[in-house]
Amino acid sequence: MYKRILLKLSGEALKGDTPFGIDADTVRNIAMQIKDCHELGIEVGIVVGGGNIWRGKTASELGMDRAQADYMGMLATIMNGLAVQDALEHLGVPSRCMTALPINEVAEPYIRRRAIRHLEKKRVCIFVGGLGSPYFSTDTACVLRATEIGAQVVLMAKNKTEGVYDSDPRQNPSAHMYEELTFNEILAKGLAVMDSTAASLCKDNNLQLIVFNMNKQGNIVKAAKGEKIGTLVKVK
Repeated sequence: MYKRILLKLSGEALKGDTPFGIDADTVRNIAMQIKDCHELGIEVGIVVGGGNIWRGKTASELGMDRAQADYMGMLATIMNGLAVQDALEHLGVPSRCMTALPINEVAEPYIRRRAIRHLEKKRVCIFVGGLGSPYFSTDTACVLRATEIGAQVVLMAKNKTEGVYDSDPRQNPSAHMYEELTFNEILAKGLAVMDSTAASLCKDNNLQLIVFNMNKQGNIVKAAKGEKIGTLVKVK
């Protein structure tokens, strides 16, 4: 069982079966699984995406400036993070929402040493606002936060995807799922797991990654306990 984890939740995972936005039942279910991890004594950090509210494709179609669109995406992650925090606290799980984009009225500023102290006090830390700068994905923010807080593994919770495949399983029924990969293989094969910056950061800092389907009940806990699930990506 891992002692400290960083859970990456995509924004799309929070919308459940709805077209967009935040589905209350889905968020509650995720919060219950995080509570199970917390009760096992696992220290949990979370990075939340914003794709359920704002997507880069929309920005591109509107002809928006890239930096402007990225800042809008950061705001979307803050909204999602607050929703997750509220669900956790309704279940009695102490949590802190920490943002890289200053918005002091609703969330703490991200300070590395303070985040580590929260984790040591068994508070769940939800990291939002990306890195506070445009041109960086939430994948990169996730890996950087995991490295900063000393997490042993990044748990990448996917929406209705079991792991990493050699092609898109939604378009190719014969797609093969990898049980284990290295970051060099991800970069060489151009697999759509995370962007190259995030993958390189994982490789350089010897950080493991588990990609799994979060829609199956109990999968977050299984991944946090180190059970064989989804795809394990490691340095060697």
